[in-house]
Amino acid sequence: MNYIEKMGMKAKACRSELANASGTLKNDALLEIAHSLRRNMEQIMQANALDVKAAKERGMSNAMIDRLRLDHKRIESMAAGCEKLCALADPVGEVIGGCVRPNGMQIRKVRVPIGVIGMIYEARPNVTVDAAALCIKSGNAVILRGGKEALNSNVCLAQLMRKAVAVAGLPEDIVQIVTDTDRGIALEMMQANGYIDVLIPRGGAKLIQTVVKTATVPVIETGTGNCHVYVDATADLDMAVDIIDNGKTQRPSVCNAVESVLIHRDVAEDLLPRLKSRLALHNVEIRGCELTAMILGEENVKPAAEEDYAAEFLDYIISIKVVDSLGEAIEHIAKYSTGHSECIVTESLFSAEEFQKRVDSAAVYVNCSTRFTDGDEFGLGAEIGISTQKLHARGPMGLTELTTIKWLINGNGQIRK
Repeated sequence: MNYIEKMGMKAKACRSELANASGTLKNDALLEIAHSLRRNMEQIMQANALDVKAAKERGMSNAMIDRLRLDHKRIESMAAGCEKLCALADPVGEVIGGCVRPNGMQIRKVRVPIGVIGMIYEARPNVTVDAAALCIKSGNAVILRGGKEALNSNVCLAQLMRKAVAVAGLPEDIVQIVTDTDRGIALEMMQANGYIDVLIPRGGAKLIQTVVKTATVPVIETGTGNCHVYVDATADLDMAVDIIDNGKTQRPSVCNAVESVLIHRDVAEDLLPRLKSRLALHNVEIRGCELTAMILGEENVKPAAEEDYAAEFLDYIISIKVVDSLGEAIEHIAKYSTGHSECIVTESLFSAEEFQKRVDSAAVYVNCSTRFTDGDEFGLGAEIGISTQKLHARGPMGLTELTTIKWLINGNGQIRK
């Protein structure tokens, strides 16, 4: 029995107890986690400081270090997220359909936990808490495998959560953390059939595609985010600058950050200088088409290569292309998008409706930032990831996306003829 199978056995041993736990008991566990995070902020930040120091020594980019770093505000946000989940309805046991058949059989369709969730993710310690909290509330045991860059932070957070759920009266093995950073352990998770019911990768494109192509257990593919903003000919240009700036610079290292901008030719000469001035405040590198370079000056624009339009930069870099029409913008998005989040800035109702109807992404916005593609912002309390696939779940995945269904049939002796 390998490393992950041993963890899987522990998770399976306690998943029934969690699946049948009352909503009150699960909320008690979440509140205890929130209290523990607040009581142990200094301990968490000390562990995180070790990870940040090592990341700097390895030459990790500032944007990626930002994803890794924890401070009082971020830890408080993690604790508050647990409390928000307590306020949400428990999805387990919800009757979502049913009927009485002509023969008198009563049929109900109810939500039940999936079972054991596996998570493979990169250098974002907040995912450790978000994922565990969502799994607890939805009645699932979880096995967490974070990136080696955040190992000290993740182990500290997991240990605190295990103690917290035990204090609340649930088995501590409903939350387990992989401490061996060998890549072979990740492969074990991908092939832990019979132990892990679904595996959710969360991170960069390389990680996600490796899991999708290698796993033999069911996988929910979460999204790399080549997110677009298209500025229509009728757009409010001040609004466009604000939306693009927020999407690119507020937190460039996350999957809902803007990576690509499309601008209608009619407004390009007016918008581009304004946009360049705003992005320059954050030293954003512009990779643009020939017309973008002509308007802004070749010294201010790096020529965009084909791969730039498809890139998830996760950094202070943006691609810009001037287009002739709404249709051309939609075609460009269809070619290069990862299916995550796209936005149109427009004052035209027709353009807004066409964009939302024809763009095939998980979240499609009119006149607001793609940075809102987030479980908390959507009222889900938190998210375990943002799915860019179309089966089972799409977009931010909250509590209901971590359940499956069971059919309950009651009769009084009916037999099939």
